[in-house]
Amino acid sequence: MTTQDLADALRGRLIVSCQAPPGDPMCETSTLVRLAGAAAAGGGAAVRADGPEVVAAIRDAVDLPVIGLWKDGDVTRVRITPTVRHAVAIAEAGAAVVAADATDRPRPDGSSFAELVEAVHAAGARVMADVSTLAEGVRAAGQGADFVSTTLSGYVPGTPEQDGPDLALVAALAAAVDVPVVAEGRISTPEQAAEALALGAHSVVVGTAITAPTALTARFVAGLPPL
Repeated sequence: MTTQDLADALRGRLIVSCQAPPGDPMCETSTLVRLAGAAAAGGGAAVRADGPEVVAAIRDAVDLPVIGLWKDGDVTRVRITPTVRHAVAIAEAGAAVVAADATDRPRPDGSSFAELVEAVHAAGARVMADVSTLAEGVRAAGQGADFVSTTLSGYVPGTPEQDGPDLALVAALAAAVDVPVVAEGRISTPEQAAEALALGAHSVVVGTAITAPTALTARFVAGLPPL
């Protein structure tokens, strides 16, 4: 599938993030594969998944493109595919797209984002730049990213914390870059997803609201009156 074919397949569609944090009962490869299968059965256009083992297992079991990443390290630092080694491993596991942190923070291996992009392209995959600001997105597109995603808005020091998706960033990026913009982060309703597309998003990623029963259960429990 060419880059254009992939972009066409994702245009206006839902990408389902099938991930679970360490220690969560859902954090098991076969469980995540079943989640990906359910996402496909429900009409999802692609799956976002974490780690080489999970990426490879989903690729083999589900007939959808996999957007792979590798979370490694402390949440206060670059941890979404933090090094070139991580990125190439995800590409070699079969990801059609490798998602990587493209913020302006230093990478632990000293590499630049442009070097990561070059290595992933050489491995035959595309790159999704996970950014937190407009400037980061513009820079990542200029460094060869095939997609730019709002994944890290609100999760990086210095960016405003929000309860909902950063739709202003979605709109700003859509107006500023020539590559497809993916809306991701705190999208919890179909209405929010549709609004992101109306503001210029090429695709929408939803995770917790679909694939995180532990977090959803905790949300309901917290909303009940005290005993």
